[in-house]
Amino acid sequence: MAAEAGPQQPVASTSHIPPTRYILSKAHLAAFQRSQTHQDIVDFIEELNEGIIGKKLSEAGEGSERTKPIIGILESVLEIAKSTPPVDNKLSRFGNPAFKTFYDKVGDASSELHSRIIGLPAEAIPEVEVYFKESWGNKQRVDYGSGMEFNFLCWLLCLTKLGVFTKDDYPFLVLGVFWRYIEVMRYLQSTYWLEPAGSHGVWGLDDYHFLPFLWGSGQLKDHKYLRPKAIHDPEILEAFSKDYMYLSCISFINSIKTASLRWHSPMLDDISAVKTWSKVNEGMQKMYKAEVLGKLPVMQHALFGNLLPFPTPEQDPELKRALEEEEGDLPQPDSHGHIHVKGETGWSMDCCGIPVPSAFAAAQDGATPHGGTPTFTARSGIKPIPFD
Repeated sequence: MAAEAGPQQPVASTSHIPPTRYILSKAHLAAFQRSQTHQDIVDFIEELNEGIIGKKLSEAGEGSERTKPIIGILESVLEIAKSTPPVDNKLSRFGNPAFKTFYDKVGDASSELHSRIIGLPAEAIPEVEVYFKESWGNKQRVDYGSGMEFNFLCWLLCLTKLGVFTKDDYPFLVLGVFWRYIEVMRYLQSTYWLEPAGSHGVWGLDDYHFLPFLWGSGQLKDHKYLRPKAIHDPEILEAFSKDYMYLSCISFINSIKTASLRWHSPMLDDISAVKTWSKVNEGMQKMYKAEVLGKLPVMQHALFGNLLPFPTPEQDPELKRALEEEEGDLPQPDSHGHIHVKGETGWSMDCCGIPVPSAFAAAQDGATPHGGTPTFTARSGIKPIPFD
């Protein structure tokens, strides 16, 4: 297995390689789930979650000298987007082609942006920046989903492994850095009409994001007065959405979608019936492991290098045996680079082939899911995630 180094411990290595894809089958996915890298990712999520319990977004502060350059990088990405306006694409409610220009500009600026990070070895930049560039969406499909959000998480984890951050930075990494990333992504989603990466939006938590709900429920975990059902109270959302990620996300969804939460976000509606935020937070962590880290359509795009290594068959005998049994029968990527495995269902099962118009485009057109042809079509194989 990979070296047992927690995500907060610096990794000393002079060997850095651009991360690449390894997960091509269920055997690879199972090997990832057994790996130290999987454990490091889960631990990192949980440690960040613990660091923000009871803390408000308004209490994030300005960060340390270690994290300030990261905020500066996010601001630079936003400026690149603002200098790359969408092209006239009125005849389409799908992704705007200008996003591809934005994506290339971020790639061109990446090395310089990473050179600003205090304590980041220059030789590590070619490895780390791949996660960064993949955090903003997919250039070919002009879409965004939980896999791209996962890349941003991996970027922060890699920087942490390299000693750029310490545990003292963890609360700000969520309330400052990650939340600013979400705000920048909202600008990109609304400017370029990024399509959801698949048709799972109506069945999941959100068209694009997962982690704001996980960490947002962590913020509220010990709140004395607010309960999950509070998401249905407009006055509470108005008063507290600036302080809590979860409530902010609900307010944002309500601002771009009409009809009730039950119609366009049934899972969020169901979760609101859970009695405590602690239960919601526990359920969110389980759901992330099962529906993001445990789903082939998402993790087939995961990238592994020196900092986040994928186990070799020699390190994982079970993987070696499975690959020998599957030899010559591994699934092949389609024209979009996606792997399809028979019987693979779940929150993110459809990751290509079914274009889904941006909710921002629908909102601007005045088209709503409950009027005329529904934006999403009911599918079989959807299973609820227990939260209580």
